[in-house]
Amino acid sequence: MTHRYFPHTPEDIKVMLERCNLATLDDLYSDVPDNLKLNRNYDLPSEMSETEVRNFFKKLADKNVSELTCFAGAGYYDHYSPSVIPALLSRSEFLTAYTPYQPEISQGTLQYIFEYQSMMASLTGMEVSNASMYDGSTATAEAMMMAVAHARKRNRVLVSATVNPAVRKVIDTYAHYHNVVVDTIAEDNGTTSRADLEAKIGEGNVAGVIVASPNFYGILEDYTGIADLCHANKALLIMNCVASALGAIKTPGEWGADIAVGDAQSLGMSLSYGGPYLGYMCCTKALIRKMPGRIVGATTDENGRRVFVLTLQAREQHIRRDKATSNICSNQGLMALYATMYLSLLGNKGLREINEVSHSGAEYLVNGLTSTGKMRLKYPDRPYLNEFVIEVDGGDVDKFIADGIKQGILPGVKIAPDEILIAVTELQSRSDMDALIMLAKNTFAPNLTPSRHE
Repeated sequence: MTHRYFPHTPEDIKVMLERCNLATLDDLYSDVPDNLKLNRNYDLPSEMSETEVRNFFKKLADKNVSELTCFAGAGYYDHYSPSVIPALLSRSEFLTAYTPYQPEISQGTLQYIFEYQSMMASLTGMEVSNASMYDGSTATAEAMMMAVAHARKRNRVLVSATVNPAVRKVIDTYAHYHNVVVDTIAEDNGTTSRADLEAKIGEGNVAGVIVASPNFYGILEDYTGIADLCHANKALLIMNCVASALGAIKTPGEWGADIAVGDAQSLGMSLSYGGPYLGYMCCTKALIRKMPGRIVGATTDENGRRVFVLTLQAREQHIRRDKATSNICSNQGLMALYATMYLSLLGNKGLREINEVSHSGAEYLVNGLTSTGKMRLKYPDRPYLNEFVIEVDGGDVDKFIADGIKQGILPGVKIAPDEILIAVTELQSRSDMDALIMLAKNTFAPNLTPSRHE
């Protein structure tokens, strides 16, 4: 059996201490005041054999509820993960790769970062991509800071009420500690109110406007003219988009956005109880020096061979702290590689097919749920891709979700006492959707047998 890691032997520790001119390990903490030290033994359980340890963690793992058919979305989606990706991702040269502190000898790492940037720029329709951010929420908050830095004397940002509330909370946290004023653009029947946007941006002092596509309710909003309105008022347009959806819908670049951000988890990454995920950020060339993170470029060496270089790194470790654009220190390289592999495997056609299958499934499910007579689409006149809000007449959404979990189904995300947000991807079969429809019938309309919707 091979072991990846071995503990240090007493001889190893002795050699290291001697090299540091120390006698004991306690000497490493000689500058820590005694009142800050624990000064007692750790409260640890007694030792276990390997078999006992395995059994202990198996009992903990058995408590997890697994194998649920997932209709929950709200920004994170249950997509298929090609098996080849974890197989390659777990190779030691990738798994142990970190920040390329010596970029000229990290050609493999720089190459896949460059390819990731190229793919994300193409996917979003933007000119530049960084590599990369922690998640979509922090990427959006960093984009807000970019807009304020670009505007210099303006510190007000408008955020649509249809942006994911979880993203909004992170935006508010960043704004609180950076003296940024965040105002909300009102919602109009599930979409951004154009009238309220025009009124608020007309008040002045606006550095940026943040909208979403698809928005939190799954609606595909029409942003025609929004970019022109922002630019006429010297503000930047920031779009938060679900990465996978960009394979089928109008891109931020086509809408005229200045910055495109969001979470790339939808590019085949497992939900994994919340992470790790991947935030992406793309923008126009004019904003490249305001971007956090890193940018890898391609050039040729003195022999004419193609090579990759770390073109831009705007973190405080590399430049003066007051000039740094962010303190983000990891480029999430492993997950960026994941997204690169996924996009390489699927290509434009595959990504579009996934969205088509998801949309078809969503329409089937909407028809089936509304046939119960107790559930209805909240925004029937608004276009959606694969996610939608269902209103329940006099029903208990909590019971609906709880009953579903007992049957191995996660029906969706409760967003109001009588509203549930439901998402469909390529992983939910027609039989899965029929099971959810039957669950709804038994919960809300037990005397009605819903018809089958093909």
